[in-house]
This record gives sequence, C-alpha cells and structure tokens, in this order.
Amino acid sequence: MSTIPTPPATLFAFASPPAFYALARRLVPWLFAVAIATGVAGLGLGFLIAPTDHQQGDAYRIIYVHVPAAWMSMLLYLAMALWAGIGLAYNTRVSAMMAAAIAPTGALFTFLALWTGAFWGRPTWGTWWVWDARLTSELILLFLYLGFMALHASFDDVRRADRAAAILALVGVVNVPIIYFSVRWWNTLHQGASIKLTEAPTMAAPMLTGMLLMTVCFWAYAAAIVLRRACCLVLERERGAAWLAALEREER
Repeated sequence: MSTIPTPPATLFAFASPPAFYALARRLVPWLFAVAIATGVAGLGLGFLIAPTDHQQGDAYRIIYVHVPAAWMSMLLYLAMALWAGIGLAYNTRVSAMMAAAIAPTGALFTFLALWTGAFWGRPTWGTWWVWDARLTSELILLFLYLGFMALHASFDDVRRADRAAAILALVGVVNVPIIYFSVRWWNTLHQGASIKLTEAPTMAAPMLTGMLLMTVCFWAYAAAIVLRRACCLVLERERGAAWLAALEREER
C-alpha cells in the first residue's frame, strides 16, 4: 500500500500554530522594510533615471508595475496550490491557513496585472482589451482566485472549506503554464517574455535593474501581507487555545 512521503522534521517544527505565529510576527516588519526600500529605489530608477524606449516612448514605464505584478500573480498561485496541497495531504492546519491567506493577495496582483496591462495596451495596441491568449488566461487566473475565496467562504465547517478549496487550487494549476507559454503556443498580440533565462537581457541596465527591484518589492510586500493575514487566521481559528491565552497574558 502506497503512503504519502513524510516531510522533513524541521518543517513540522513550524507546522504548529504557536511556532508559525511567533516566526511570522518576527518576519513581517523586516519584509515591509525591504518592500519600502526596494519600491522607492525601483520606482525612482524606472521613472526618473531609465531612458525612454525608442519604440514605445514613456508608455513602456508601466512595465515597472505590470511585469512584476504578472509574475507575482503566477508565483502566488503556485504557492497557494502548494500550501493547499500540503494541507490536503498532511492535514496540517497552518498549511491551509497559508493557502487561504495567499488568495486575496494573489487576486490583487492579478487584477493589478490586468489593469496596468490595459493601460499599456491602449497606446500600444490601440485598444484597452483584446481576447488574446495571454490576457484571457490571466483573466481566468483572477477567476480562480475569486473562486477559491468564494468556495472557502461557502462552508461553515472550516476543515471542509480547506479541503474543497484545496482541490480547486490544485486543478487550477494547469492554467499557470498556459499563461507563461501562451505567447509561444499561439499567435498573440502580447509581447514575449521581458527576461529570458537562456538569453542575455536586451533591456538597458537601468530598465532591467528597476524592474528587478520592483519585483523584489512586490515579493516582500506579498510575503509580509500574507504572513500578517495568516497570523490573523491563526488568532481566529486558535481562539481559546491554551498557548494563545498564555501569549496574551505575557503581552499584557
């Protein structure tokens, strides 16, 4: 009879709500600091120092928000599905809480990618929206995030909600490679990848550096918000637990 592999013991150390809550509270301020520092540097470099693009003019500067937001929308969905899958397989409470905490932030970044993409598409394509393969699959990603949250909210039993939403998250993973490879698989209006791991970057150094700084900013912001939201879920779901009562007495 097949069994599910047991994760390393070090992971179990942070699978308990008390240990996770303590670690998350320590990380959140540092992550916010990283987000602020890299955001200021990235926006300053991208909007004030980076040169004007010879084809798109200054309209291209929206990439400093659009591209990192699009990357984060896919990365967060994979993270949400991973945590949901771990929670489903090992019945760990913190994993399910992390998946639930990621969904709103993932939906935010997906909406931001679509919204900024529309503003970029207007001067570039002459229209706010086209039913392009990349845009359509990104819109489906937004619906998957919203569906995850709606399904989770439709159950009174939290554990049943976690399991149902986890199944939806895992099924929806198939959409992520479709988003990424859509510009290769179909003839689309959307341009190809801004950065390719197998090729040297074609962007000017200030452009590339600004975009990478904004990517770090969005990542740190997402991590901070997700961990803070997860802490709120821990407080909500662990209400009445002995460790939480002891912590409240210590902080008084």
